[in-house]
Amino acid sequence: MEEVSPDSETPLVPPPLLERRVRQRQPAVSVLKSKLKKGLTCSGPKVRSTLTGFFPVVRWLPKYKLKEYIWGDVMSGVIVGVILVPQAIAYCLLAGVPPIYGLYTSFYANIIYFLMGTSRHVSVGIFSLMSLMVGQVVVREVFAAGFDLNEDSTPSPHEVLNDTLGANLTLTPEHTVEVMGMQLGKDSFAISVAVAVTFLAGVYQILMAVFRLGFVSVYLSAPMLDGFATGASFTILTVQAKYLLGLKIPRHQGYGTVVITWINIFSNIHKTNLCDLITSAICITILVAGKEIQDRYKDRLKIPLPTELVVVAGATLASHFGEFSTRYHSSVSGHIPTGFIPPQIPAFSMMPRVALDAIPLAVISFAFTVSLSEMFAKKHGYTVRPNQEMVAIGLCNVVPSFFHCFTTSAALAKTMVKDSTGCQTQVSSLISALVVLLVLLFFAPYFQALQKCVLACIIIVSLRGALRKFRDVPAKWRSSRMDAVVWLVAMSATVLISVELGLLVGIVFSMSCVIYKTQNPKVSLLGQVNDTDLYEDIEEYKNLTAPSRVKIFRFQAPLYYANKNSFLKALYKAVGVEPFLELTKRKKAEKKEKDKSKKQAKTNGEKTNFDVFVGLVQRELEFHTIVLDCSAIPFIDSTGMATFQALVKEYKEIGVSVLLACCNTPIIDALKKGEFFEKINKDISDLLFYTVHAAVLHANRVAEENKAEDSVV
Repeated sequence: MEEVSPDSETPLVPPPLLERRVRQRQPAVSVLKSKLKKGLTCSGPKVRSTLTGFFPVVRWLPKYKLKEYIWGDVMSGVIVGVILVPQAIAYCLLAGVPPIYGLYTSFYANIIYFLMGTSRHVSVGIFSLMSLMVGQVVVREVFAAGFDLNEDSTPSPHEVLNDTLGANLTLTPEHTVEVMGMQLGKDSFAISVAVAVTFLAGVYQILMAVFRLGFVSVYLSAPMLDGFATGASFTILTVQAKYLLGLKIPRHQGYGTVVITWINIFSNIHKTNLCDLITSAICITILVAGKEIQDRYKDRLKIPLPTELVVVAGATLASHFGEFSTRYHSSVSGHIPTGFIPPQIPAFSMMPRVALDAIPLAVISFAFTVSLSEMFAKKHGYTVRPNQEMVAIGLCNVVPSFFHCFTTSAALAKTMVKDSTGCQTQVSSLISALVVLLVLLFFAPYFQALQKCVLACIIIVSLRGALRKFRDVPAKWRSSRMDAVVWLVAMSATVLISVELGLLVGIVFSMSCVIYKTQNPKVSLLGQVNDTDLYEDIEEYKNLTAPSRVKIFRFQAPLYYANKNSFLKALYKAVGVEPFLELTKRKKAEKKEKDKSKKQAKTNGEKTNFDVFVGLVQRELEFHTIVLDCSAIPFIDSTGMATFQALVKEYKEIGVSVLLACCNTPIIDALKKGEFFEKINKDISDLLFYTVHAAVLHANRVAEENKAEDSVV
């Protein structure tokens, strides 16, 4: 039988009945048995598949198109290697270790990722943010071990004079610390700490891959990561500022590094080394000019300008022949040996002290690597395996830790250089490793006279992109105030507290914002679009008609324990009637009428049936039905179901029906499993509707039937 709309004569066809599919779920035991059987079965093809999955190079290297790929790979590999050498030496200032270890790290990381990475374009190696985080741990442990944090090893003029005269100096014995049966000086102890935290970070990443915990990175939102990276960049700039001025102040360890470092810089500004200051000004000018030319004419330039290498070469020659170290007491890199140091087991005795520090290193390193891999894979039309990327970056930390290396990650700047210079495969990483190897074997000692202020200039200029994010804050605020606030909080916490706690604060605040949104979602009353079956928000759209004596309420968030009260408050405010208060008012009015009638009856000496007055105090409401549009509710928990039950029961007591419309299958299943319909003694077809319009038609039809029955009575 066709239904007719109460507002028009147009017959309305009722919506078709939907029949759910019956899903046969296999028992958990049989599923577990089949997975174990599949996982433990050993065969030739499976072994081959496992090995090729673990070492992706075995798959793509035999298919390497030599004539098509080799020129781009060689070109990009050489250019990245040339950029990598000065950056590897410079970032050791951040990590608090001698320069040679940065070259080791870059060499081994490139080779391991060549073997195990699934991205064709990502450049893995030393990264400023990782170096800073490692350096925070190194400085803390070096200070705790009793070493002097003053990095300056330049002798005073008096000592130089005595050395020249050949006088015998009585020197204080160098402070050493015993680690794994060996006496270690400051530099050796520092790299031992860096190696220990790197080993643990790699182990964490491999464990995350084994237990499929890559989803952890989804909690690092883009605004939070941007704010964290910008705050860390400002921290890096602060840590390096003293080198620009040639100040001999120890690196602060603990909270408030940025604030305290700037206080120390300004309190010692009168001790500025003019040689370092002039050198820094010249180097920054050349580096910035080179970057600006590169950005402006990047379409015309086929290869990036090797500005860093030119600056390093020129500054090294000037420092060597000008004798800046002895004449002007400028801090220099010092002796950088050639060759390799024999491998050594990481200091396991240190690991309990740095176990927590390795967690943010592992998460950030993985997050940057996977996000860059997926970004460039999407750009060039291939796929990467995030879990294998986690294994690869984990082994890029675990294996090199036996060769005196510290934490690595994918680096955006070098990856973009690889991409722009024609990189086709990870053969380019192998070429970059060979460039670093040449420096390690032959050219490393030539950097002995290189001033530390030049290295600091390279680091600071490389932060231009991250520091420019400050200019994007107004645009962020206009597009999404919540994202802008997350960015500002993550950045401020990183700058004002510490890098590690800044990351934690950023994650917690970002997740809190999501929870806040679910606790304070948009709610609305819906109206009908002319005489159609469409219903939309009355406040957002014009020319909508509210259904007669039916309130349609939409709640745009999951309904669960945390936002139950928000849901109820919003509903009561929207419909204008709170059932408990309405019932209380009616009871008070009923009692008042009864008392009045009693007095009147006593006065007249009559007997009155007071039950008659119950019906006299039932005030007429503006509506007889509430339709809950559940189309924007993705799920409910047991608290949400109990809230629905309470609403149906409480509004029924004041003569108002509550209907549910547009529920998705998870909500329907939750209501059925919780025996929702049985507990309120209603059939599912009288309470649950596929569309809002079907619920409105049902509500009006029932109201008409009840009105007819009342008139008959």
